[in-house]
Amino acid sequence: MDFKHPFIKTPRLAISYIAFWLILAVVMVLVVVTVGESDFITAMTDRFAYVVLFGFLGVAIWYVIKFSTLEDNSVGRVILAHVIAATIIVLIWLYIGTVITKLINPGQLQEDNNYLFTGIYNGYLLYTFNVVFFYAVNYYLAFKEKTKNETKLKALVKEAELHALKSQINPHFLFNSLNSISSLTMTDPAKAQEMVINLSQLMRYSLKHDQREKVTVQQEINNNELYLKIEKVRFGKKLNPVFAIEENCSKAEIPNMILQPLYENAIKYGVYEATETIDVITHCRCDDNKLVVTISNSYDKDAVSKKGEGIGLRNIRDRLQVIYGNPHLLKIEDNQNEFTVTLTIPQN
Repeated sequence: MDFKHPFIKTPRLAISYIAFWLILAVVMVLVVVTVGESDFITAMTDRFAYVVLFGFLGVAIWYVIKFSTLEDNSVGRVILAHVIAATIIVLIWLYIGTVITKLINPGQLQEDNNYLFTGIYNGYLLYTFNVVFFYAVNYYLAFKEKTKNETKLKALVKEAELHALKSQINPHFLFNSLNSISSLTMTDPAKAQEMVINLSQLMRYSLKHDQREKVTVQQEINNNELYLKIEKVRFGKKLNPVFAIEENCSKAEIPNMILQPLYENAIKYGVYEATETIDVITHCRCDDNKLVVTISNSYDKDAVSKKGEGIGLRNIRDRLQVIYGNPHLLKIEDNQNEFTVTLTIPQN
């Protein structure tokens, strides 16, 4: 539990508290003088000696609230703690106030026959006011701390979810790439070596940006060109990547490694069974503070479909949900001979 006084942690609150008691004292002096209840000197001595003094002593009431909470004590113990604290503070307040009054205006006390009774009544009244004030402050600070902790917790959960999703993408891609390299090791070692180099650069990029959620479009395209070079070695003329990136989109932000599963999907269902060249066309445009990425490829609808678990597309939707709170930013269109995926990325 944090026992640091809120006035130390929040100087603005302390200034407001001091200002309140000073203004209250001034207002009371003006009212008393205006209605002719007492002269200015007497009113000043009385209000500033007692009202401002109680504001000063009342700062300690916060510790009574903090050490006697309802969560750790019964209602009776809390009330008893406040009664004892109120009695101590009121007695100290009356004693110091009396000393100050005697030093400044000795005759004032002699004129007030009900001084002690009125003082005790006003003291407990001011104590009650301070209790309400500090309970409100305590509730506000607790609510603020709870909100802050919830925000941190949500950020940690979000980071954990993203990490889990990315850890699903990378092994999936690595598994397929290593299979491709393995198939070329015996038949074409030079191409296998080229694939290993491209794969190492790609993995270095992935590790380098592992802690960042977003990169520029240009970085993401460059990264995926490495991936397509790997697959180009494997599929040769059957794979023809085409990029149409509008110039004003190059610095737009996009989640890291989010396009790679789309290219993997295009190759699996378009290029793998094809006998002719398949264009995998990437088009990026920026409209109204959003980046629209479209990846399309033709495919033979009569070819036997390769069965897959759809991990890549599910991961993209999950990442869009975590990052933007909207899994519907990914749209798929299949017209039986061309497959198109559209990804809409907000830029604000």
